Amino acid sequence: MKPTEQIVDLFSKDRFATDNGAVIAEVDDHYAKCILQLEDRHRNAMGAVMGGVYFTLADFAFAVASNWQEVGTVSLNSEIAYLGAAKGEVLSAEAFCVKNGRTTSYYRIEVKDDLGNLAAVVNTTGFNTSHRKG
Repeated sequence: MKPTEQIVDLFSKDRFATDNGAVIAEVDDHYAKCILQLEDRHRNAMGAVMGGVYFTLADFAFAVASNWQEVGTVSLNSEIAYLGAAKGEVLSAEAFCVKNGRTTSYYRIEVKDDLGNLAAVVNTTGFNTSHRKG
């Protein structure tokens, strides 16, 4: 479903991602799709998309997917595999919840270009801070 104004407003505070062009496209139960229009500022000296762009978009998608329903999940660990260079003009990152436990969660985030090429995969373990004691 399309994100509500309230969801967009909440994540507008993720300034690094949003200032670099990340936009929430879809949300669902423990799911998010975020997109980013590629610009010259996203490219390295060789003209390819910088690795940090893929990771930032994936991290933003994880943040949205794991927090839009209930705020409090942070990343404990993330690992990225770069699978190929983006060829299109737009990147999308889809965050899928693989496991959502009481305190920890596990998400797989796929980063693709608008031509359907899989450019990177990120696996993230999250921790729900709302269950902390003390």
